[in-house]
Amino acid sequence: MKQYIEKNKERFLNELFELLRIPSISSSSDHKQYMHKCADKLTQFLKEAGADKAQVFETEGHPVVYGEKIIDHTRPTVLIYGHYDVQPIDPIDLWKSQPFEPEIRDGAIYARGANDDKGQTFMHIKAFEYLVKENKLRHNIKFIFEGEEEIGSPSLAKWAKEHKKLLSCDIMLVSDTTMISDKVPSINCGMRGLAYLEVEVTGPNKDLHSGHYGGAVLNPINALCSMIDSLIDKDGHITVKGFYDDVVNLSRKDRDMLSRAPFDIKEYKEFLDINAVAGEKGYTTLERTGIRPCLDVNGIWGGYIAEGAKTVLPSVAHAKISMRLVPNQDCKKISKLFAAHIKSIAPKGVKVKVTEHHGGNGFLIPISSNAYKAASKAIGEVYGVEPVPSRGGGSIPILADMQQILNADPLLMGFGLERDTIHSPNESYLLSQFYMGMESIALFYKYF
Repeated sequence: MKQYIEKNKERFLNELFELLRIPSISSSSDHKQYMHKCADKLTQFLKEAGADKAQVFETEGHPVVYGEKIIDHTRPTVLIYGHYDVQPIDPIDLWKSQPFEPEIRDGAIYARGANDDKGQTFMHIKAFEYLVKENKLRHNIKFIFEGEEEIGSPSLAKWAKEHKKLLSCDIMLVSDTTMISDKVPSINCGMRGLAYLEVEVTGPNKDLHSGHYGGAVLNPINALCSMIDSLIDKDGHITVKGFYDDVVNLSRKDRDMLSRAPFDIKEYKEFLDINAVAGEKGYTTLERTGIRPCLDVNGIWGGYIAEGAKTVLPSVAHAKISMRLVPNQDCKKISKLFAAHIKSIAPKGVKVKVTEHHGGNGFLIPISSNAYKAASKAIGEVYGVEPVPSRGGGSIPILADMQQILNADPLLMGFGLERDTIHSPNESYLLSQFYMGMESIALFYKYF
């Protein structure tokens, strides 16, 4: 594969850049045309790589791309999952280059979607191309690329149930996660789930003069801030009643195994430019982001926020709140518990409305499986060191649903790094990771 990459790297980058130039922001209704354009481009690339079938399927939301090459129905089938939608680009003024005009700087590709997930998805298409062109393909390969992962995959589960036979497989192979580092490769053996909600707190029926009414009418922003502050206690525990009921506490043995992953707290703080870490008492930073749930405010607003001053007591305040969940916690149950709790702690003088946006459950995969062992051997061969198992702090909500629908485990062979700043300005993807990812994926098929 290394020689094939060297021979074709310029073409690979040109093709990837074609994808990266398409502003496929799934959360924006203004970008619907680009979602279809990106799906069509992926279909083209699959056909050119050697797929016998590649087509776009409409869903209730953005389209799904499906492709396949079946060589022998008696042989194992690998389903590649990826997504072509990307996060919004705000704040645009913090980008050093145009987010949809990819460029290479300091050995990395800079563009929205460079890592998450166009760059990582594209590796699978090129590894597949290599196996087909070099007559090394020994598995049936299927592809499913969705356009709604960044908004919670609202349409995919239903579509997958309707096309269950088409998607039947032995393993789902996914590259949409990170490694500990390029010197210490890792394989995620589990991810957290997600519950994402919006809270609206309403006070008076209109904005009021803060001099005439301040001190006499409860300010919705003040009320909302107090409510949010009470959601986490001094020990970092979430105070929502019933929140921890289904959380499985890991044994000391399991915690020791996960602690094999090297972690330098000094480097961590320097990278983030913070002077201290925070979180649930009794757990390490890696445990807080991998095996424990958390609650965070993702956005908060209300009143007057434009330039200058306006002495106003606002009518309404808003907050977007996400909860990362661990396996066994059900996102629907947690959303209901949160909604009931936040309403119960609202002070008199305000009304509370909770809107559920999206969510999904977490999952675990056994590190004793043949697929995990094959991935470990492949990555170890490319990187020169055996990868360590890790637990991902992020969420790919649809994978837990797909695991149940298809009765197949996901295998997370992610090659992103924390330096890639996905979801933030200046998202990037190291060329070295891009190339070694392709090598590792190709070798996975050799050992699986």
